[in-house]
Amino acid sequence: MVYFQKSKEEYAMDIFLKSVSALNDETRIKILKFLDIHGQCCVCDLEHSFDMIQSRLSRHLKILKEAGFLRVERDGRWAFYSIRMPLDEFRQASIKEIMTLDIELPKLIKACNT
Repeated sequence: MVYFQKSKEEYAMDIFLKSVSALNDETRIKILKFLDIHGQCCVCDLEHSFDMIQSRLSRHLKILKEAGFLRVERDGRWAFYSIRMPLDEFRQASIKEIMTLDIELPKLIKACNT
């Protein structure tokens, strides 16, 4: 079996396209704004705040993480998500633009005993 290694340019294009496509969803935009406002949140807090089943939320979080917007820290069985720092110019500008949007966000519901 032959494997082709991507060039630096191809890899950069893949990451850019993942970033752009990650922003093409209203729920993911809301998650980014929510995390920018509230800071690091446990995944169970996000589930309850967004009233979303774990599998659906995990898919959105995975897409945002792979696109370079989020970081995850694990502490035992708990997973905490936050905006990744530092962000490059594109992601910084994207978050800045998202923060200007007048969108309704859910209230933060602390749901786990971490």
